[in-house]
Parts: sequence; C-alpha cells; structure tokens
Amino acid sequence: MNRTVYNLAFYMVLPLIVLRLLWRALFLPAPEYARRWGERLGFVDKARAGRQERRWIWVHAASVGESVAISPLVKRLRRLNPHWGIVVTTMTPTGSERVRELFGDDICHVYAPYDYRGAVTRFLRAFKPAMVILVETELWPNLVHYSKRSGAAIMVANARLSEKSFRGYEKFSALGKPMLQQIDLIAAQTADDAERFRKLGVPDTALRVTGSMKFDIGLPADLQARVDQMRLRLAHSDRPIWIAASTREGEDEKVLRAFELIRRSIPGALLVLVPRHPERFNSAARIFESAGYEVVRRSEDTSVSAETAVFLGDSMGELPVYMSLAQLAFVGGSLVNTGCQNVLEPAALGLAVITGPSQYNFQAICEQLQERGALLTVHDETALAEQVIRLLQDRSAREQMGLAGQQAIAANQGALDRVYDLVLEHLPSV
Repeated sequence: MNRTVYNLAFYMVLPLIVLRLLWRALFLPAPEYARRWGERLGFVDKARAGRQERRWIWVHAASVGESVAISPLVKRLRRLNPHWGIVVTTMTPTGSERVRELFGDDICHVYAPYDYRGAVTRFLRAFKPAMVILVETELWPNLVHYSKRSGAAIMVANARLSEKSFRGYEKFSALGKPMLQQIDLIAAQTADDAERFRKLGVPDTALRVTGSMKFDIGLPADLQARVDQMRLRLAHSDRPIWIAASTREGEDEKVLRAFELIRRSIPGALLVLVPRHPERFNSAARIFESAGYEVVRRSEDTSVSAETAVFLGDSMGELPVYMSLAQLAFVGGSLVNTGCQNVLEPAALGLAVITGPSQYNFQAICEQLQERGALLTVHDETALAEQVIRLLQDRSAREQMGLAGQQAIAANQGALDRVYDLVLEHLPSV
C-alpha cells in the first residue's frame, strides 16, 4: 500500500470513524466524543489557541499514557524556552482531560487532526510548527509527509517499535518506509527498538538510543495529603488491599474470578478497581455487583465499610492516590491482548507489581523489572489470585519487590535530559 491508496482508503472509512464517535458518545455513554469535531478535521479555533504570534512546537501524544510520558519534556521546554508556543494534541477525551490536568493553560491543547490531507494541512496552516514531536509510536503517513513538506523538523521521542509493529511495517513497507525516512530523528527507548527501525531503512544518523522517559517519573507533590484524605473514606484501612489498575474491556470478569478465589483465603481483602476508560465505570461496577459484592464508588459520598468488597476508582487523574492505598498492584491491559499499561507508576510507589502475559506496550520495561525481582508475570486469573494471596500474606516478599522496583527506576533515569538536548539540537533558532 502506498500513500495514494492509503488516502483513498482513509476517505472511504472516514464516515465509519464519525459513526464510531457517535456510537461511543451515545451508547457507552461518553458524551465528550460528540464534541469538538472541528478540531479532528483540522479546523482550529485561533482565538482558543491564542498566542498566534509565536512560533510553535507541535507535540502529539495519542492518549493518557503518552501524555504523562511526555509531560516532563513539555514542562521543561516551556520553562526554559518561553518564547516557543507549544500545542499538545491527543486523540481521546481521556487524553485531553489529562493534558488539561498536567499543563492547565500553560500550553495550547486541541485534538489531533485525522490523517487525511485536508485535516492535516489545515492544522499545519493554523500553527505553522517549526518542530513536530511524536510520542512513542504515533506515526501517521500524512502527518509526517505534510509536516516535512511544510519545513518542520520531525522527531519521535520515547520511540518504541515492538516486534508485532515491526512486522506490520514490513508488510506495508511501500507506505511505512518512505514515512520513516522523512523523520529527522528517532530517539529510541532501547537498542532493540533502534535495530528494528534500522531494519526498516532508518539511517544510523537519524537514530539515537536514549532510554525511556517513563523512568523519569515524578510523583505529585501533594500526593501524601491526597492519600491521607482518601484514607478517611476507609473505615478499616488496616485491611489487606490490592489494586487492579487500568483494566480493559473483558478483563474485569477475569479480575472478578481472581477476587473470588482471593476472598476464600483472605475474606477481608479489599479490591480497589480502576478501569482504564471512564465509559466503563458503570459496566465494571455492575460485574461485581451482579456477583453479590458491595461496591462503593469514589464519586459517591459513602464510606468504605467492613462489608465493602470493592472500592471503584471512577475518577480521572487519581491513579497514584488509588495505588497508594494498596499493598500490591495488578496492572491491567495484560490479561487481555492490549499490551499492558504503565507498570512504572506502582513500582515508583514501592508496590509489588503483577501483570498478565500481554506486555508489548511495556515489554522492555517489564523485562527489566522482572529481572530485578520487582514484577511477576501471571498467565491467567487463577495464577493472579495465587500471587495476590501469597504477597498479601508475606509482607517481607512484597516489600522486597517494591524496593527492587524503586531501585530499577533510579538506575534507568536520565532519558529526559538526553531527549531534551536532542530537541534543542534540532529546534531552529527563533
């Protein structure tokens, strides 16, 4: 498939994309998907964007995880280079909300344009970015092509390329290879990522191995105060508590089966359940309520009593707080084939970390944590229950895992400095 065929295909599926937005808005329900469609088509409200006299850096972070990963870099760029305007784009409402929480009004935020010529070129005309920073794997043919054509420098920060994605690029090499060769710099997380990019034709001069900026994790300054406030909701905070964080569709049922086994051995165990997407809060609650468990929601003005089995984290931006309530963490997206969510957040908090086998989003990081004894991989819900029971009953073992995770993070920090220096190297003078 070349870019001409890609463009024709994109125009053909665009009505389906719009219908999918409507479906998510009406039936999930997630009303945010029905708003700000103009931005997705490249129509930027210049009054809303503001500060048009500036030159712009465009940072594209698809969703919540990428937004968090890139936030230290964006904050440093704004602090040390205030003459540059920064526009951060996301694809999802949850990503949009997270960007607003992270940066407030300090940057401009709009949805990313869909990857067809009209939307991308309208967006580029509005901002005229001098540099485009794509986060991790957010590579889109028209975005790259027209950004390069406009004269912008293009960089991929925190770049990763799994074996699965590599095979996809090989399969569609007529589209993927020309796109990759238009990128000025790829800052890869690992040597393996860099080698896969090299095999796709990226020259050595455009490749650097910087490590992952996700190791440069910063915990909120007010975290302890927020945790103390949240603990007031727990009538019996000395209960054994574990968290199932960032669970995906089809995974809550597996967590439920594990929880039923855990409660047989530890009847007082409390589960803190935090679904990945807000449109699933209600369905996740129903799964556990239908099984006869009392569920208390974060959004309710209700205390967690001794009879409460599940505390549902139905809010955004509070995952570190929820994790701080627990003694160990299962990280979701890993018992279904969606590639695991961020395992570094619980590790930074000193928690023992458990994941399922699907880890391709954080493969190298999971391997590093596992080698240090900070992370366990389980293959199904029965094994998950066994490890949660063991660790809840063995304080020494889980504390050793937590300490190993914090040491692994400390040993791998520094990618932020390396990526920031590379940005400055490729950023034109104002």
